[in-house]
Amino acid sequence: MTTALPLPRSTPEAQGIPSEALLAFVEAAEREACGLHSLMLLRHGQVIAEGWWAPASAERPHMLFSLSKSFTSTAVGLAIAEGRLNLDDAVPNFFPKDLPKRMSARWSEVRVRHLLSMSTGHLKDTMERIRERRQGNWVKGILEQAPRRAPGTHFVYNNGASYMLAAIIRQATGMNVREYLQPRLFAPLGIAEPPWETCPRGINCGGWGLSLRTEDIARFGQLYLQKGRWNGTQLLPEAWVEAATSVQIANGNDPDSDWAQGYGFQFWRCRHGAYRGDGAFGQFCVVLPEQDTVLALTGGMADMQAALTLVWKHLLPEFAADALAENATTHAQLTARLGALSQTPQAGAATAAIASAVSGREYAIEANPLGITSLVCAFEGGHSRLSFQDQRGRHTVEAGYGAWRYGETCLPAEARIPMPVAASGAWTDANTYTAQLWYYETPFCATLTCRFEGDAVTCGNRTNVSFGPTEGPPLVGKACNG
Repeated sequence: MTTALPLPRSTPEAQGIPSEALLAFVEAAEREACGLHSLMLLRHGQVIAEGWWAPASAERPHMLFSLSKSFTSTAVGLAIAEGRLNLDDAVPNFFPKDLPKRMSARWSEVRVRHLLSMSTGHLKDTMERIRERRQGNWVKGILEQAPRRAPGTHFVYNNGASYMLAAIIRQATGMNVREYLQPRLFAPLGIAEPPWETCPRGINCGGWGLSLRTEDIARFGQLYLQKGRWNGTQLLPEAWVEAATSVQIANGNDPDSDWAQGYGFQFWRCRHGAYRGDGAFGQFCVVLPEQDTVLALTGGMADMQAALTLVWKHLLPEFAADALAENATTHAQLTARLGALSQTPQAGAATAAIASAVSGREYAIEANPLGITSLVCAFEGGHSRLSFQDQRGRHTVEAGYGAWRYGETCLPAEARIPMPVAASGAWTDANTYTAQLWYYETPFCATLTCRFEGDAVTCGNRTNVSFGPTEGPPLVGKACNG
């Protein structure tokens, strides 16, 4: 059973940091368009600042991407403590039924510790060749790829290594990572049973696919800060915490990069004596042991280093050893600012002269990679409805004017299930309607621009962050007869 007692709250000054510093951090993040979706800062185990940029909110989970790796690492540490496996177990021994006919002899040298430290000897991510395997056996596909260097000597960020750890947990415990962690980690920390994506064979992806609330991320960081203890119970061995968050292999020599300070067991070392788990586009769990501090961030960041740099600039120098005098005025300003955080709704006019002529009109869309066949835009008072047809059916999103309108959609095309979305739209010139679609449990925001000219429409589509291009080819259509 999950015990969801809230974390204790305190003023920043009581925990030795001025509200002014936190206000400066938030203002800098907004001024520099850092792409934050949420933050929660703990010092001495107390929450001293928290905020969500609407439509993100405290109760909603957020896609973690590779921050999931640190949870998979924790499962390995727990399984080792229970005697189910060892750091020096040979990886192929866990998968006697999945061994390929031709497998490099060097795989016999790859140990669990090498998966954890991203030092399997491969020269690139082994997942690159795996995701589209028709038979869905990712384990076999990874074992078919020969390590090119001696294991333990060469760092390469490798999602396949993290997936193999999840597969090993499945083999060693008979449970998926998510199922295994539920009574051992999630429930004791007060984390409701979270979603976690699986591979075609039903194994948790390990290196990605977990979604959690901001406070859940903070709780996880606090557990590590407390060396595995929670509410007086040693949930995770202290020795594992030390090993997982220490440098296990070098990963660069740039003194100004938080991605070149060494790598542990699915944790990154940071500058300034800190360490972190992190995920694409700004999902952070940063632990600063010297300051007795944990910082949880979620976001849609194109530049993740920029966010950490703001932490080192605005927060790190301000931590004091003792409590500070309370500053009611500045603390009130901080509280008000954190309580009013929001992504800016789409700017523009509420309507345009052309709106009534195109409202409700169906446009047949030319062949396109998204498979969209038709578009209907309806404009009614303070909101609009954008309706796209593809082979799966019709997908409608309602957008508010000057505010967010909430709903669900199966767009984009790769969405497997309906995704929560908040939308806002406005006319940005006499012929163009622009809408922002925030998928607020993810890092992603799509901006659609529908330009109407005579009987034609052109719909542009760009996204704030992406693993590939951030702008796709426009949808082009003509009005249907009648």
